[in-house]
Amino acid sequence: MDQLNEIKNQSNGNTGIYVAVILLLLLLLGIVSYLWSSKNSQLNLCKENNELLASDMGGMNEMMSSYIGDMTNDIKTDFKKMLSTYDALLEKDASQIDSINKQKLQIIDLLEKVERGNMNARQLFLARKEIQTMKGIMRGYIVQIDSLNTLNLELNRDLQNTNSQLTEVQIQRDKYKTESEVNAEKVKKGSKIQAYNFNSGGLKMKLNNTTTQTTKARNVVQIQSSFTLSANPITVPGNKTVYLQIISPEGKTLQSSSNNMTSADGFFVPYSDKKIIDYQNQMIDMAIYYKLNGEKLSKGNYKVNIYCQGELIGNDNFTLK
Repeated sequence: MDQLNEIKNQSNGNTGIYVAVILLLLLLLGIVSYLWSSKNSQLNLCKENNELLASDMGGMNEMMSSYIGDMTNDIKTDFKKMLSTYDALLEKDASQIDSINKQKLQIIDLLEKVERGNMNARQLFLARKEIQTMKGIMRGYIVQIDSLNTLNLELNRDLQNTNSQLTEVQIQRDKYKTESEVNAEKVKKGSKIQAYNFNSGGLKMKLNNTTTQTTKARNVVQIQSSFTLSANPITVPGNKTVYLQIISPEGKTLQSSSNNMTSADGFFVPYSDKKIIDYQNQMIDMAIYYKLNGEKLSKGNYKVNIYCQGELIGNDNFTLK
C-alpha cells in the first residue's frame, strides 16, 4: 500500500514538470512569433520605403531629365577643357608627363562614360565632384609648372645679364688688347735704330795691299758700306747684330754662303755679311765689308740694305762700270 502511494506521488510530480516544460515552450513560441511578426513588419516597411524612394528617385530623374542634358554637356565641356589644359602644360614642361598622362587617362575614361549617355543625375553629380577634385590636382600642376617657368625666366635673365657682362668684359679686353698692340707698335717704331749718312761702293786692292774706292767692276775685290746708326734712348742697349745685304743688277743677293739668312719684317732675308756692335743708345759710325773671294761682278746698279732687330733700317745704292 505504501509502495502504491509512493508510485502515485512520483507520477504526480512528473506531470507537474511536463506541464511546466510545455508552458515554457509555449512562452518561447509566443516570443518568437512576436519577434518574427515585428521583423516582418519592419521588412515590409523597408520595402515600402525603398519602393517609395525608388519612386521618388524616378520622379526626380524624370523631373531633372532636361537638366541632366545640360549637366552632361557641361561635364563634357569641362573634361575637354581639362584635356586641352593638360596638353598645353605638357608643351610648357614635359617633366611631369607621366603623372599628367595618368590624369588624362582618368578624364578620358569618365568622358567616354558621360558620352555614352546612360548616367543618371546622381552619377552625373558624382562625376561633377570628380571634376572638382581633378581641377584641384590640375591647378597644382599649373602652379608647379608656372613656378618652374618663372625660375627658368629668372635663370635666363641672369644668364643674359652674365653674357652681357661677359661681352662687355670681352669688349674692354679687346679694346685694351688693341690699345696695347698699338702702344707696342709705337714703342717698336720709336725704338727703331735708323741708318743714314751712307757711303757704299767697290774697293780695289793697291800695290801696297791697301784698298781704295773704284767704280770699275773688274777691279773690285771688296764691297763696303759705311753709315751712321742713330741715337735712340728707347732701344734696349747691348749687343746688336747689323746685317748687310748687297743685291746685284740681276736681283741676286751676293753671299759667301747660302746659309746666310736672317728674319726681317716676318720674312727670311738673305744677307751678304754682318757685324756685331755694342750699342749704348748713342750715335755710332760703322762699316761692313763683303769680300768677293775671286767672284766676278757685273756692271750695273747695286742696291744696299741694312737690317737690325728684324727691321730694314736703311738703304743705299752704287754703280759699277
